[in-house]
Amino acid sequence: MTTVPDTRLRLLQAAALTSTCDRFAIAPLLVVISLDLGAPLAAVAAVASAYFLTYGLMQPVWGIVSDRIGRVRVMRIALVGAALGGVGSVLAPDLLVLGVTRAVAGGCFAALIPTTLVYVGDAWPADVRQRPLSDVLAASSLGVAAATAGAGLLADLVGWRVVPGVTAAAAVALWFALARLPEPDRAPTGDTPWGSLLGVVRSPWAVAVLVLAFSEGVVVLGVLTFLAPAAQSLGTSATVAGFLAAGYGLGALAWSRLVRRLVGRVSPAGLAAIGGAFLVAAWAVPAVAVNLVTIAVAGVLVGGAWAFLHSTLQAWVTEVVPGQRASAVALFAASLFLGSAAGTSLFAGPAEAGAYPLVFGVAAAAALPIAVASATGRRAYARRG
Repeated sequence: MTTVPDTRLRLLQAAALTSTCDRFAIAPLLVVISLDLGAPLAAVAAVASAYFLTYGLMQPVWGIVSDRIGRVRVMRIALVGAALGGVGSVLAPDLLVLGVTRAVAGGCFAALIPTTLVYVGDAWPADVRQRPLSDVLAASSLGVAAATAGAGLLADLVGWRVVPGVTAAAAVALWFALARLPEPDRAPTGDTPWGSLLGVVRSPWAVAVLVLAFSEGVVVLGVLTFLAPAAQSLGTSATVAGFLAAGYGLGALAWSRLVRRLVGRVSPAGLAAIGGAFLVAAWAVPAVAVNLVTIAVAGVLVGGAWAFLHSTLQAWVTEVVPGQRASAVALFAASLFLGSAAGTSLFAGPAEAGAYPLVFGVAAAAALPIAVASATGRRAYARRG
C-alpha cells in the first residue's frame, strides 16, 4: 500500500478530531442532563470527571499495547469500544448507567490522540516535528469547536442523547478510514511494559514535563469544563452557551496557524512563555466579571494558551526519552487528563454554588506559576541539549 504523507496526516487529524469531539461534547450538556435526569450539577459533573479519569488512566495501557501490536491496530481496536460506549450512552436510563458508559467511551477514545502523537514522532524528524503536531492540534481544536457548539445546538433541537450517538457513528466511520493508514517504522524495544514506563519516570526531565501536563490539565481542561455552565448560569440556552465555549476551539485553531509559522523562528521556551501569558489572561478576564463577553474572550484566549503552550509541551515530551517515546507520550496524556479529572472535581462545588468568579480567579492565580515553570524549564532543557 502506498500513501503520501499528506494523506497520513489527514487521517491522523481525523482521529484527533473524532476523539476531541467526544471529549468536549459533555460541557454544554451538563445543565441539560442535570435538568433531564433530575440530578444536581455536581453529580453530572462527576460523570465528566469519570470520563476524564478513564481517559487518563488508559493512556499508559494503550501506549504499551501500541508498542507491541502497532499504532494503527490499537486505534482501530479502541474505536470498537468507543462506538459501543457511545451507543450505551444514548440508551442510558439514569445517571449511574450514563457514568459507566461515558467512562467506557473515555477509556477507548483515550487511545486516539496519544497514538497519533506517537505516530508523528515515529514518522517525522525532530527538527520539523512540531509542524505536524501543530496540524494535529489544529484538527483537535476544530473538534473542540464543533463539539461545544454542535452539542449545545443538538441538545436544544433534538435532545442531548443524540450527541453521543453522533460520535459513536463517527467512530465506526473512522474504523473503516484508518484501514488506509500504514503502520510507521518504529524501533523495536527490548523493555518489558513496566520497564518502559519506569524508563520514563527515571528521567528527571520527563517527570518535569509530566508534572506540567497534570497542572495544565487542572487549570486548562478542568476549568474549561465550566465555561459553558457559567454562560448558562446567566440564563442563556445550551446553544448559546455552546457557541460561546466554542471560542476556545476556534481560537486554538486560529492560533495554531500562527504557531506553525513561528516554529523555527521562536524558541520553544518563547512559545511556552507566550502560551503561559495567554493562559493567565484567559482566566483573569472572567474572574473580574462573568458575562457573555468575558466568557467568549476567555475561550479565545485559552485557545491561544493551548496552541502555544500545549503544543510546546507535546513536542517536548516526544524528545525527553526517545527510546520510550510511546510510553512517555502515554504518561503525558494520562497526566493531562488525570489533571483534568482533578480540576473538574475540584471546581464542581463552587460551580454548583454559582461562584464562577472564584473558579476563574483561582485558575488565573494557578496559571502564573505554570507559565513560568514551562518557559524556564524548556529553556533549561534546551541549554542542556
